[in-house]
Amino acid sequence: MAGLTLGVAVLILVLSVLNGFDQELRTRILGTVPHALLEFETGRTDATLLMDRIAAMPGIQGVAPLNQGQGLLLAGGQSISVAILGVDPRREANVSILPQHMTQGVLSELTAGDFGVVLGRGVANALGVTLEDMVTLLIPDATVTAAGVIPRMRRLTVVGIFEVGAQLDSQLALVALDDAARLYRLGEGVSAIRIQFDDLFAAPQRIRDIAQDVSLQIEEPIRYQDWTRTQGNLFEAIQLEKTLIGLLLALIVAVAAFNIVSTLVMVVTDKRADIAILKTIGLSPMAVMGIFMVQGTVVGLVGTLFGVLLGIPLALTITDLLAWLESILGFYLFNPSAYFISYLPSELYLNDVLSVVAFSVMLSFLATLYPAYRASRIVPAEVLNYEH
Repeated sequence: MAGLTLGVAVLILVLSVLNGFDQELRTRILGTVPHALLEFETGRTDATLLMDRIAAMPGIQGVAPLNQGQGLLLAGGQSISVAILGVDPRREANVSILPQHMTQGVLSELTAGDFGVVLGRGVANALGVTLEDMVTLLIPDATVTAAGVIPRMRRLTVVGIFEVGAQLDSQLALVALDDAARLYRLGEGVSAIRIQFDDLFAAPQRIRDIAQDVSLQIEEPIRYQDWTRTQGNLFEAIQLEKTLIGLLLALIVAVAAFNIVSTLVMVVTDKRADIAILKTIGLSPMAVMGIFMVQGTVVGLVGTLFGVLLGIPLALTITDLLAWLESILGFYLFNPSAYFISYLPSELYLNDVLSVVAFSVMLSFLATLYPAYRASRIVPAEVLNYEH
């Protein structure tokens, strides 16, 4: 029972933790990167009409314009390569969690013509800057003059810092939509439209249909991409990891079930004389087999029940429990500077609990078959012949 209890509890706890990591990745990364993106060959001045058309389609959570490019930020002798996103602060909350994760300043401080910039916490720390500091943006697009090739640069003022707790904190910098258009010479147009769906797993199919519709409307080819192209491998790795770890931990339950086999075999050996007497007075082989099957199954059911009663509270409280232990012992399991989250997330799913329970009970039942069969095959005459 103790073996099954431990195995079931650990399996429920670990699966819940893996679910928590999966949920955190979806919330933090897919709450920041686009579910899908439409990219135009040239800047579109009719982007507002296109966005209104897309927003009216079913299953659309939000749309927003986007101008993007690459650049090198310089400050205090330090430099870091970042992706520059030109956004509309009024629409950004519809497609991103960034406005809710501003640790300094607000996203609405990005106004056209001021050339302000909102940095990720990792970018700000790497450059050693804070609010109102100046950074230099070096754009990989040189200008040829009589004096030679001159790189394009622009001074930007830090007006905000965000932190979502993911690697994106060290990869993104946001500027106003019109400022990005000027920096990357897009004129007054918009180079892309960002789309968030109610169901992110519908993005690959939906964005294909939307792209075809928009392409026919504007009568020019259009590029599109969805989150599975940029982040899909990460989520596939999480799912594979959950499956493999679940199988490995299931061996704990299997070992506990094997203990049921060995225990029942020992009981059958110890009770051979009693079984022989019962069979002599008329107990059928099937009844003998049923006795040991019931015994082993009860052991499995009780062990599984206690495992569930232990595993569910642990899965629900492991985050707070670990935080309490870290505060008492003064160490961190997840160093915030090294990992994309600084705590142990946990998300308990009923399907996982039911799967673990079914697996444990099934193994417990199967473990009873061989010992019970051995007990039913005992021949009373052979056993009682050696009894004194």
